[in-house]
Parts: sequence; C-alpha cells; structure tokens
Amino acid sequence: MTAAVLRGHGGPDMLDVRTDWPVPVAGAGEVLVRVTAAAMNNTDIWTREGAYGLPGDPDALAGWRGSISFPRTQGGDIAGVVAEVGTGVPAELVNRRVLVDPALYAHDGDDAPPAGLLGSEADGGFAGYIAVDSDRVHDMTDSPLSDQELACLPIAYGTAMGMLERAGIESGETVLVTGASGGVGLALVQLASARGATVVALTSGSKQEAVRTAGATSALSRDADDLTDEVTAAAGGHLDAVADVAGGPLVEKLVPLLRDNGRWVIAGAVAGPVVNFDLRRLYLHNLRLIGSSMHTRAHFRRLAHIAASGTVRPRVAAQYSLTDIHRAQQAFREHQHVGKIVLTV
Repeated sequence: MTAAVLRGHGGPDMLDVRTDWPVPVAGAGEVLVRVTAAAMNNTDIWTREGAYGLPGDPDALAGWRGSISFPRTQGGDIAGVVAEVGTGVPAELVNRRVLVDPALYAHDGDDAPPAGLLGSEADGGFAGYIAVDSDRVHDMTDSPLSDQELACLPIAYGTAMGMLERAGIESGETVLVTGASGGVGLALVQLASARGATVVALTSGSKQEAVRTAGATSALSRDADDLTDEVTAAAGGHLDAVADVAGGPLVEKLVPLLRDNGRWVIAGAVAGPVVNFDLRRLYLHNLRLIGSSMHTRAHFRRLAHIAASGTVRPRVAAQYSLTDIHRAQQAFREHQHVGKIVLTV
C-alpha cells in the first residue's frame, strides 16, 4: 500500500512516501479500515521534529508522550471504510463508513485520559489501510458529511469537545475562544455555538469573517491595542469562560475579565508556554484553571453523534493527495488557511 513513513525525528526529508509498505492485518478484536481521508494537525509536524521535549530536558527530541518507535506511519485524523474484521468482530461492520477515535486510553473507563495517539504511539492513517480496535470505529454510514469533512473531526474537534466538557460550558454562557481560526479554535467556535453559547473569538484580522461564519457572535483582532476593552464590550461584561489554545501574554491580560467562579480551560501554548500569573486573581475570585489534553471515550461518543447527524460541518481549507504530503505540510506551516488541510488516499 501507499504510506507516508517517518524514519526518525528531523526535517521533511525524514518523511518518505512509500508505495511498497505492507498492509496491516486485523488481529483479534480489530478491524482493517481502508483510509479514504486523513487530516493534518500540528502534532504531525511537532512529532516529526521531536519538538515536545522530555520532563527535565525540554530540548530532547521526543513525541508528545515521550520516545517514539520508528519507522512510524503518522496521521491521527482518519475516515474510511471497514475492509475486513478480525476474529471476534461482527462481520456486519464490513463496508461500513467509519470515523476513527485516535486516542489510546490509559484504562477501559469512559473517563480514561489519553495515554497515546494514533500516528505517534501507534501507526496512523497517512496510509492506505490501518488496523485498529473495533471499539475505536464509529459508524458514519448515514452521516451527511463527506469523508474529507469527517476526517477533520477526531483530533481538533475531539480536543475542543474535551475542553468544552471539562469546563462545563453551557447554553447561555459567554465564552472567549483564542486562536479561533486554527483547527481546534474553529472547532471550539462551532461546537460552543452549537450548544447555545455566545462566542467571542480572537484571531488575525484577515480571518475574522471566516470565524464569524463559523458561529462567533464577535470576532476580534488579537493584536488590538485596546483588546481588553473590546472583549468586555463584545461580552457585554465579564466572561463566563475562556477556551484557550494559545497561552502566552494574553493569559495575564485576560484573566481579570473572567467573572467570579469563571473557568479558563487551556489545551495549547502556541503563543508561549511560560506566563506571568497573579495567583490572587485565581483564589480571590474562585476561578478554575483547567488543563485539557484531547478527549475521553465519552467525549468522543458525543462528537461522533454530532458527526452522524451533521449538526456541525467542518471547514475543509484544502485537499492534497497523500503522495503530495510534503507540499501539504508546507502549506500547513504557512498558516494561511482557515479550517483543516486534508489528505485524500
């Protein structure tokens, strides 16, 4: 089969497109999925570069959970069709159109945290086929979404769903979303809006209209000189919650805009991982600071239900063939797109 195979940490030259890669075999309790579409994420780039570091050694080459075994087929966002089933799996799954949950969980419980990721700790979907546990696939046969749209969902929308669920964001609340034009940011805008929240979004000036189209009530430039005043005016007062994928200097600037008992949930630090933080703002106002990494099984089931019904339609920014993955990654690194870049297989 065709596969994009990572030989080790480094630049794009470490990623080989192979046409002779062996097709995996569905073992007991597994299904073999013929991949039709796979979307790209920051983690694909950072994993290739080994940019996550290790505890006590931030400059060490590592994946997001530590050392990675090579060669590795990347890609955690996967949509496809069940081609074969292993022993113990109902034959009715064959030919079902499916969405694949990319998380490897720490235990069997519904609330288990992610302990790994397809495309990092196990082979992923930048390939013609992938073998996964049967409970990892969700039936999308009747979904109105295209395979390319489905492939946008697992990591970005799964991460966004985990953030909204862990922060308990509900209908009628006002939530600020940072990095709103990125994969997770746009997912937060769409999913929060779909559950009835009022969304104030921060993005670059050129992408504001696309973010409003996705469901934001207000889209503000993150570089505005009077940003705190603009956010306060857009929110009509204090914020109920902030869903943050950026971190950096905005944390210190915007925490005071949370109401008493407000929540700040964070799942990224692209604007800077180390921040100044006045702890008095946290305890004097009973604020909650919530870290959120990906999703749980329960979160993903809720996302799969949304995908099956077509309640939220992801934005496909561009499509490339799997064999053109190097050009796709270059386009991804330029950050000119709004939505997701998808590889078709």
